[in-house]
Amino acid sequence: QVQLVESGGGLVQAGGSLRLSCATSGRGFSGYLVGWFRQAPGQEREFVAAITWNGNNIYYTDSVKGRFTVSRDNFKNTVYLQMNSLKPEDTAVYYCATQVYDSATLYSARSYDYWGQGTQVTVSS
Repeated sequence: QVQLVESGGGLVQAGGSLRLSCATSGRGFSGYLVGWFRQAPGQEREFVAAITWNGNNIYYTDSVKGRFTVSRDNFKNTVYLQMNSLKPEDTAVYYCATQVYDSATLYSARSYDYWGQGTQVTVSS
């Protein structure tokens, strides 16, 4: 059974940093991509970042480029999202999810098959 567990969320002041972790189990990494999404109250779930199983392909939404960094540790089966220079508009529940790698659809939440439970990130102004 595939499981994804996010951790690392919390409350931080604007300009601060957080590192989210996504621990995965039940699936080999080969051929898959892990994505990060976020959802603010009343908003649709939006793509944030993603990384392929070998780390060779990394994707970011424009609003986080230069501030967020996605990485992975395949020995620990964990994907990380380092978030720096946080802004109040980054406040949301952050989710990780897996996708059979498809660069044409990776920005769409519907293309992902397994999801974690989410972790809350709140950035105060």
